[in-house]
Formats: sequence, C-alpha cells, structure tokens
Amino acid sequence: MSKGILFTSESVTEGHPDKLADYISDSVLDAMLEQDAFSRVACETLVTTGLCVVAGEITTKAVVSVADVARKAISEIGYNGGDSGFDAKRCAVMVTLDKQSPDISQGVTVTSSREQGAGDQGMMFGYACDETPELMPVPIWLAHKLGLQLSKLRKSKKLDWLQPDGKSQVTVEYVDDRPVRIDTIVISNQHGEKVSQKEIRKEIIEKACLPVLPKKYVKGEIKFHINPTGRFFVGGPCGDTGLTGRKIIVDTYGGMGRHGGGAFSGKDPSKVDRSAAYMARYIAKNVVAAKLASRCEVQLAYAIGVAKPVSINVTTFGTCKIAEEKLGKILMDQFDCRPAAIIKLLDLRKPIFRKTTNYGHFGRENEGFRWEMTDQVDMLRKKAGL
Repeated sequence: MSKGILFTSESVTEGHPDKLADYISDSVLDAMLEQDAFSRVACETLVTTGLCVVAGEITTKAVVSVADVARKAISEIGYNGGDSGFDAKRCAVMVTLDKQSPDISQGVTVTSSREQGAGDQGMMFGYACDETPELMPVPIWLAHKLGLQLSKLRKSKKLDWLQPDGKSQVTVEYVDDRPVRIDTIVISNQHGEKVSQKEIRKEIIEKACLPVLPKKYVKGEIKFHINPTGRFFVGGPCGDTGLTGRKIIVDTYGGMGRHGGGAFSGKDPSKVDRSAAYMARYIAKNVVAAKLASRCEVQLAYAIGVAKPVSINVTTFGTCKIAEEKLGKILMDQFDCRPAAIIKLLDLRKPIFRKTTNYGHFGRENEGFRWEMTDQVDMLRKKAGL
C-alpha cells in the first residue's frame, strides 16, 4: 500500500440470499458428518422467490432428509414469512443429489498403495496481520462487527422492524500501511413496511454503528450511508437470487489478502478449497502471532489426487524479521500440508461447519476453530532464532 489511501471491505448478514444459501449447504454438510465422519459432500444451494434448490454430489452412509435440513436452516436464519417475504414452511424445496464422480473418488480414497490426495487442483491463500487482536485487517473486522450487531438488534427485537437481509461496508484510511481512521460506513438492511427512512437512519447509526466502532479509529466526521436507495422492503430470496459460494471475499479477508477463487460452504474437508485455506490461515496467523512479521500471506497449491502440495509460498510484504527464504524453509519443514494431515491437525471431520458460515471463517476466536489457534508461536520463534 502507498501512503494515505482508502481501503474498503464489506460483510453481509446471515439473511443475505447468498449467505442463506451458504448456511443451507453447510447445514447439509454437518447433517452428513454427524452420522458419517467420512462423508464426501459438495452441496450447492439456490434460493429465490418461493423456492430452494439443493444440488450437488454426496457420497455417504448417512440417511438425512435434506429438505427438512434446508427448511430448518431457513427458519433459523429468520425467514418465517411476514415482512421477511420468504417462508421456511411454505417455500418449495427441490433436492437433486448424485454420488461423487468415481474419477474424483479414486484420487482421494486411501488405499494400501496410496495416501489421500487433494480433492481438486487449485491454489489457496491464508492471510494475517497485526491490525487487530484477532490478527485480521481492520476493514473486514469492522464490517463483520457491524453485520453481527444488526443481527443482534433484529433477534432481540430492539429494532423490531429489521429483517434478515443486510449488508455492511467500511472504508478505512491507511497511512504508511497502518489503519488510522474510519472514513465511510455503508449499511443497507431490509426493513418492515411501516418504518420511516428517517427512523431507520437514526436508529442504525445510534444502535448498530456507534456502539461497535473503536474510538481509536473515530477521528473527525464519519460519512454514513444508511439504506442509500431510500427503501429496502423487498429483500432476501424474494429480492435477489442467492447461490452458494458467491461471498468468498466476505468469507476471507475482505480483499486485503489474495484469493484462489474456491468457495468454502457445502464442501467436506477432503476439498482443499476449504481445508487448505484454513491451513494457510493457521500458518500465517502463527507467523504474525510469533512476531516474525506484521503481515503474512501463505499460498498452498495442489494437483488433484496428489497429496503433497505442488508449491508452498510465503510473502511478508517486507515486514519479516528474518530472511523470507529462511521463514519459508521453516514453514515447509514444520507444517505438513497434505490433506489427511490438515484434516487431523485442524480436527475437521466434525459437524462444525454451519458455525463458520456467517461473519467470516477467520478471526472468530470464540468459536473454537482449530485454525485460529496460535499454538505454534514458541516453535516458530525458536526455529527463527528469536
């Protein structure tokens, strides 16, 4: 980054149509894993006016009513008719699932002659920085906090006109690569029909925004854009079709770190799109927590059916306290990035994935996600000679 720039990240609430689709897909995944920890799941969901479609490839011993799981997930998010416009009980649910392709299956199945290979080719990135206690970039960290606050106000009925669909966006000024000031906040949230725009603006600024903004970044006037079109009554799947996997930047680092393109939700841990991205975050976060660098990005790349990564790359943007080449060698020696090793280390054969869906897969330390732990700090500092 250059001196004196603005950087923007967005988040969405759990009722955003794409996030609703993600949540349904991850709920199906967890339902399979609850019965069969070795389920192979690639579950995609589409939601639109009056309709939910669940499709994909699943190979499992589990017996699950996917339609029931989908309806329960929709209800949990808050789509139960009324002003929300979408109803878990009355919408149609179409399920079309096949078994995993045998051509893919042979590449990830463990036999006496081969270990578990990657479920696909591709590259995955992990990122961490020292801007927040959770080692996340400030813009996406704040955007998630705003979205979560909107959800709390809705569910507690403190703002009873709020509906499930919403988006938050935060623009932060950086000077010399450090966050210094919140410049702009954009909030768009679905609302009931009778509330006025004047009340929406006042209440969202006072109750959703100001309570969660860190004082250190409130310097001068913040520009607020609250429901800038003037009306957001029609929302959720009735206002916009939702699809699994369309919020990959919301799910990760808000655009601050690079992204390989693979989505997370609905995929079991044999899919390196998900598990390797978690592993890359785990490595990068431990590097920053060990104070070996103030910013760290780790890239892992795989070939389908091959266990060992085809490449491991680390970038610290000029902030590393040791030679970057030395750091890269330490990481390759100390972290086993084969799919089976990742699954074991991060304990991924459990039904934990519906908890990951909303407000980012990273930086949520209170959820107990193994990839957010910083238990490799002492080892890394010792290997680095610090």
